[in-house]
Amino acid sequence: MKNLNVDRLRLRLGAIADALRRLRELGALEEDAFLADYRNTESAKYLLIVAVKAAIDVCNHIASKGGGRSPQDYADCFEVLLELGVLQPALAERLKRMARFRNLVVHLYWQVDNRLVYQILRCDLADLDDFCQAILKWLGL
Repeated sequence: MKNLNVDRLRLRLGAIADALRRLRELGALEEDAFLADYRNTESAKYLLIVAVKAAIDVCNHIASKGGGRSPQDYADCFEVLLELGVLQPALAERLKRMARFRNLVVHLYWQVDNRLVYQILRCDLADLDDFCQAILKWLGL
């Protein structure tokens, strides 16, 4: 762990926390109000990209500096953290799904259902909180 840049990891965890705070504001809207304004849906998609990419950056840094294997793709990075004992299996699976959703938003954005985005805001943001807590625990912070 001596090769880890803890300041870099903290910066990325802070980016996740900031994005989550804003995402929760959007998720507090009623579904009809959220869907009625493109600024809500597009902001949520962007903030999800930011939060998930920051988690992936943390994941890649730990994999490369913490003795893990090289991930095959973004989703596999969370499998590497599972192998290193950083994440529990259920959380690793949920984060893999988030990484795949991020790829959908970035590369196949026209296929993204805004109702699914809203459901993620309402039901899945805690996975990123759990990720941050797991990282801090693993780092001993």
